[in-house]
Amino acid sequence: MRRRSRSREGRMKVALVVAFVLVCFVGQAFLEGRLQIGVKKRPETCDLRTKKGDRLTMHYNGTLEDGTQFDSSVSRNQPFMFTLGVGQVIKGWDQGLLNMCMGEVRKLIIPSELGYGDRGAPPKIPGGATLVFSVELLDIDRKEEL
Repeated sequence: MRRRSRSREGRMKVALVVAFVLVCFVGQAFLEGRLQIGVKKRPETCDLRTKKGDRLTMHYNGTLEDGTQFDSSVSRNQPFMFTLGVGQVIKGWDQGLLNMCMGEVRKLIIPSELGYGDRGAPPKIPGGATLVFSVELLDIDRKEEL
């Protein structure tokens, strides 16, 4: 009787370990296809948050997952300006920079579907690449609403 109970306990432990490993793999696969946003620096006060239609001034460093840098406004010492939410930038930026405060720094991990997709942006960005950006919001220019 004792032998059967130990054997059953052993099978239960193995089943739990297998279940845990499967959950980890499924969870990782789920995250890989989604935009990930991390706040690295949050300002003490935030009187204005970004929204669609705002003209933003940003500094950024863009890398591939392996750390290879493909672009940087910082190294050029030239901030990047664009209008948020109107398709001037990749979808990962249009989504990942919403509700941001001036002075805030974020890390965006952008799956290829929200970046350059299967075509990439040769020669520096291969097709299917996940992109990693460190972005700092320098200014928000908002048109007054009527």
